Amino acid sequence: MGQLDGRVAVITGGGRGIGEAIALRYAAEGATIVISSRTASDLEDTLGRAGLDAGRGLAVVADAMDRDDARRPVHAALETFGRVDVLVNNVGGTVGRTSLFDADPGDGFEKTLVLSLTSAWWTTSAALPGMRDQGGGRIINIGSGAARMTGGSVPYTTAKHGLVGFSKELAKSVAPYGINVNVLSPGFTRTTLLDFEAIATRNGTTAEEEEARACAENLQHRVLEAEELGGMATLLAGEDGRGITGQVISVDVGYKV
Repeated sequence: MGQLDGRVAVITGGGRGIGEAIALRYAAEGATIVISSRTASDLEDTLGRAGLDAGRGLAVVADAMDRDDARRPVHAALETFGRVDVLVNNVGGTVGRTSLFDADPGDGFEKTLVLSLTSAWWTTSAALPGMRDQGGGRIINIGSGAARMTGGSVPYTTAKHGLVGFSKELAKSVAPYGINVNVLSPGFTRTTLLDFEAIATRNGTTAEEEEARACAENLQHRVLEAEELGGMATLLAGEDGRGITGQVISVDVGYKV
């Protein structure tokens, strides 16, 4: 018997990395999963790895940068399975160019806010009415070490700090309806988005030096594996997490403690 038997979970960015790891763990715990991303092949690979047929798994191609697309996985879950019990807003990252001192700073600041903050609101707002009507639900927003301190780019750190404020205020507002809202923050996590070669190129160093620097910033001196977030994500989604809301919880091997 799994911890999430009978629950329907929507995970954005579920085709790879942290989103995929959480989706696989939820499926193993008995949940029906609805996963979204822009790349259909990634989503199908995740469902294949989870071993789910159409009765317990659904892939939704959607672009989180678009308001209607961002709401699509929730609408698909409601239409197909009749409910959403858990929403994991995992989509995030840095988009575009942002220059601090050029006359034309670029549009990266605004685009990054949309991807890493506003999209979470779009998806959440689609899920809230159903969660209210069914008497409860769980919303888990994936943060970052940059959600509680510096460490990312200006737009990314701004967005992730904003995600914390959004989550705390939302938790207060929806608590009377049995809806829990939390932020789950990883540190450096080994996914395709963590490209030490690209970082080294920008900084004029080597990939080995950049990975060593990242490892030196946490107590365990290593890079987190995406699968290590599955346990806390399951706790927050399951019955044992009923008393946890409005919290920022780090699973980050002791990042900048």
